[in-house]
Amino acid sequence: MRIIIISGMSGSGKSTAVKALEDEGYYCIDNLPIRLFKPFVELVSTSGDRFKGIVLVADIRGREFFKGYEQILKKIKAAGHDLEFLFIDASDEVLIRRFSETRRRHPASETSTLSEAIWLERHQLTGLRNLADRIIDTSELNVHQLKDYILRIVRGGNAPQPFMIDVQSFGFRFGIPLESSIVMDVRFLPNPFFVPELKAGSGLDDAVREFVLSNTTTAAFLDRFFPMIDLLVPFHQREGKAYLTISIGCTGGRHRSVALADATALHLSQKYSSVRTIHRDIDKG
Repeated sequence: MRIIIISGMSGSGKSTAVKALEDEGYYCIDNLPIRLFKPFVELVSTSGDRFKGIVLVADIRGREFFKGYEQILKKIKAAGHDLEFLFIDASDEVLIRRFSETRRRHPASETSTLSEAIWLERHQLTGLRNLADRIIDTSELNVHQLKDYILRIVRGGNAPQPFMIDVQSFGFRFGIPLESSIVMDVRFLPNPFFVPELKAGSGLDDAVREFVLSNTTTAAFLDRFFPMIDLLVPFHQREGKAYLTISIGCTGGRHRSVALADATALHLSQKYSSVRTIHRDIDKG
């Protein structure tokens, strides 16, 4: 039976990974004490129920987390199960920002500051991190990217780290996407919002798309933007990144940026196999 064990830093994205695997057909148990791993595996393997596998999540929330985990993992492997251990991590700066944004309490922060709690947890997890088959750094990944990455791992086994490109439209009034690697401001283009028959539509509509893309200013822009993207994308790929996010913004994220994000994704898909379009703010008004 395939068994995936997930551990890692609080706030790094373990819950997102579990949800992705649950949707994939895995039986997932969060915050299971280490000492119950082997009995639970035996119970599931003899139950007759059919799953793709089971996912067990353990971290510092379990009080006995650090007691005998190495021997227990060895016993599970010795029983003939296909065991894979994923450790999910992120930089301290990113973890602090995520806890600040969500206003969640760190499990180790009862008697310490957030920074001290992260340091303590990282120190306690050092031995376990060294045992992991794969370490996943989520510092530059958003929720959707992490889900895709996790699914690529479990579907492809030990396949090389994927390189995926997200082309994202957004509205500057709602803020620049933090996960952006490349940001392009297209507010200099004529705005369909001020054309009465186009105002209610979006860049997904043929009429709006035609208005944006047929403009001579747009044509001149794309003649320079596409070659720049063709130059930059391989440089990012060479750095070993799993994901690249190209964010294209207009005022509200509904007309110009949407049409140009689709056009950019279409251009990139001619060369790269994993290109996705996200319209972040298209329904925000």
